[in-house]
Amino acid sequence: MIALVDYGMGNLGSVANALRFIECEFEITSDPKVLTGADAAILPGVGAFGDCMENLREYGLVEPIRDFVASDRPFLGICLGLQLLFTEGEEMGTYAGLDIVPGRVIRFTHSLKIPQIGWNQIQIRQDCPQLESIAEGSYVYFVHSYHVVPEEPEVVATVTDYGYEFCSAIRRGNLFATQFHPEKSSEIGLQILRNFVGEVAQ
Repeated sequence: MIALVDYGMGNLGSVANALRFIECEFEITSDPKVLTGADAAILPGVGAFGDCMENLREYGLVEPIRDFVASDRPFLGICLGLQLLFTEGEEMGTYAGLDIVPGRVIRFTHSLKIPQIGWNQIQIRQDCPQLESIAEGSYVYFVHSYHVVPEEPEVVATVTDYGYEFCSAIRRGNLFATQFHPEKSSEIGLQILRNFVGEVAQ
């Protein structure tokens, strides 16, 4: 069973619709016990970093998410669900994140339009199962003003250029997380979701 984590601030509708389209069984849940017993988990997210962390604490999901990732079961973070995995974020102040992946979340520091909204390319930096059949330079859909800066270069799975090169996806073991929205990225995004589900089935 795949747990789609609901903490009151996720883009659940579009993610759920994409999972239904690829005929994936999942359960939307805010129950830490359901998450703990799941075979895989997806953490979506839209909103402000600090508010989302506060919601995760109120729902009692912080330690269950940390424990789940530590178990090396398949875990997918999407957009803010990527950013929350990091040590801290600087959106409207400095806030502690889940601290699963060392690093920070910072605002773009260039003069291009912020947020980045629309299609942009990914360049693959890791040979990982979540990106199987995804071509170099594929276009995916972004909506964000902040991006992650990992302390460990080896976790970077893809990079994207928007004013400068930034990390647009990470992978460490069965943890995979994207700054872009697979559920809004047409066939490329659906293939990434299929790859994730395929990992769960193994």
